[in-house]
Amino acid sequence: MKPTSSGPAARTLAASLREEREARKIGLRALADKLGILPQLLSVWEKGHRLPSVEDVSAILALLGVTGEKRDRIRALARHTREPNWLASGNTDIPFALTTKLDLERTASAITAWAPLIVPGLLQTPDYIRAIMDNSAVPIDQADRQLRVRLARQGILTGYDPIRFTAVLGERALQENFGPPGVMSDQIDHLLALSARRNISLRIVPAGIGYHPGLVGPFEIHEFPGSPPIASVEHVCSTAFLHEDTQISGHQKVAKLLLKTALGEEESQALLREAAR
Repeated sequence: MKPTSSGPAARTLAASLREEREARKIGLRALADKLGILPQLLSVWEKGHRLPSVEDVSAILALLGVTGEKRDRIRALARHTREPNWLASGNTDIPFALTTKLDLERTASAITAWAPLIVPGLLQTPDYIRAIMDNSAVPIDQADRQLRVRLARQGILTGYDPIRFTAVLGERALQENFGPPGVMSDQIDHLLALSARRNISLRIVPAGIGYHPGLVGPFEIHEFPGSPPIASVEHVCSTAFLHEDTQISGHQKVAKLLLKTALGEEESQALLREAAR
């Protein structure tokens, strides 16, 4: 089993505690004083370097005034921090899945994404995102928020010391008709522009080559300096975050197979230029 503090549930707990404190504009030292602990201890809890007990988490939530379903869900996280894998399931857990995803992207040194049918979120244009939201029955206010969050996430690719991102796309992801005319053309132009960046490798797996394990579905592998990788697999109403050796090695093997099957970077760019016509 992996070190407990690097698992997905432990990371989500740490990020959730930090989010709740910052949302109430309470300083770390002020909260630590109310808890009767050193600020350094609260800091390592919020960074995920050490695991607080369920009792410690309950005390923090009480002082922050977190109640109801959110309190119960964060306490449940605290009970599962020592488990290597974690399933954020059901519509009510989508915010926790997003919290985990944001933390993984913020702390990772490299990400490998396999996307057979939909362009990965980190590479999507605003209009492409809108087209997805419009056809997913997402309320307007939630769609606006999700759009802003997704665009903000993309900063890890273009900011200072950008992350290394390997995107392996299925050719069919380029053939889908998302939204009004011009949405896909602009999306493909965006992919071409991003593929020119040194930190981004974009490879395309041709359609019609027969069965390969990647057809089972999309996934991402997040790598961290000094910490084991975490894989994430999204479903309709849940996201699985996987940390066990067998789970990680299985996804890494599929990623290597896909990279062997995919076109090279120059060939992939040529296919993108052809698709944009």
